[in-house]
Amino acid sequence: MSEFKVFKVGGAVRDALLGLPVNDTDWVVVGATPEQMSARGFVPVGRDFPVFLHPQTHEEYALARTERKNGMGYRGFVVHTAADVTLEEDLARRDLTINSIAAPADWRGKDELKDLVDPYHGQQDLKDRVLRHVTDAFREDPVRILRLARFAARFTDFRVAPETMELMREMVAAGEVDALVPERVWQEISRGLMEERPSRMFDILRECGALVRLLPELDRLWGVPQRAEYHPEIDCGVHAMMVLDMSARLQTPLSVRFACLCHDFGKGTTPADVLPRHIGHEQRSARLLLQVCERWRVPNDCKELAEVVAREHGNLHRSNELNAAALLRLLERCDAIRKPQRFEEALLACECDARGRLGFEETAYPQRQRLGNALKAALAVETAPVAQAAAQRGLKGKAIGDAVSKAREQAIAAYLEGA
Repeated sequence: MSEFKVFKVGGAVRDALLGLPVNDTDWVVVGATPEQMSARGFVPVGRDFPVFLHPQTHEEYALARTERKNGMGYRGFVVHTAADVTLEEDLARRDLTINSIAAPADWRGKDELKDLVDPYHGQQDLKDRVLRHVTDAFREDPVRILRLARFAARFTDFRVAPETMELMREMVAAGEVDALVPERVWQEISRGLMEERPSRMFDILRECGALVRLLPELDRLWGVPQRAEYHPEIDCGVHAMMVLDMSARLQTPLSVRFACLCHDFGKGTTPADVLPRHIGHEQRSARLLLQVCERWRVPNDCKELAEVVAREHGNLHRSNELNAAALLRLLERCDAIRKPQRFEEALLACECDARGRLGFEETAYPQRQRLGNALKAALAVETAPVAQAAAQRGLKGKAIGDAVSKAREQAIAAYLEGA
């Protein structure tokens, strides 16, 4: 079986050439049939096309394949795999030139360039910092628009080739983006949110016209003004991206980044005659983001945190003005007593919001520590003795709950007096 050849491909080669850590290696096998793979001990696992697990390492090995479009969306493909499919044909179906470089199985890294297979000049685009589609087949899979936008968020000094941006605009105009299924949209968006500069993902989607189709709640924020004394950047869309990038700078989890993305959606629906004020935008934001969560099937932890942040971020920002009773009511509205970890994430999102403004990037956010300490004081109250004492006084039901709340309020008041 001398024709059987194995190559490293895709991100593993790209990242090695960039001097970045390689976490996962993609393997492609040329000149083999499924029967030959099984005979070598590989275990078949692919549903849509032949993929096998290595008998020792359990890494995935895919047979070289070609793809032909036969319908809308990313599922509309006919896959062809055979022993005569060449490596160059397999590389041609890939999305970007920087992901279409192959290396021998024993390739050791960027110091060994002579054995690389690079028919689409991906190495040059790596040097030039360009995201460029491989062939016109790029237009056949709308997920590639999301992937390119995600790569732009990861490789922050790369630009999109003009011809690739034009191709993406044509894809949007042809309705390809509308055929994306929710799971794939959320998968790519959530991964992009975790990149170094997530705002670039949305900048690219907006530039090619995909954002208004995928996330009109965000797209409509650009061009909407805010009060300059609070938001020197003025534009709501600019602010949203600054908040998102601050969430990346502070290395927050996905749930916080999603909350940052959604927190001001309501400002896009503020009536023009009341601008630049945004009265009641918090409640509108909460309603809009829940629609997005339903549309994309967003996980509950992200949805619930985003709803709390959207609804209460204004109150959390103004919390330094609140007394113990008002602070406790705010904690209860946020369900902080039952879910203290989620409340800490809400405070982190609010810090991103406060610092995601022009000139405020290095400003402290004391509300986070004050509210966190107020919650600790409330949680330190031993509720069982309080409830037992209330019951001994003849109180029942809600009255016992009120007694517990009063004890928590007193604990918060004691913290405030000592602060």
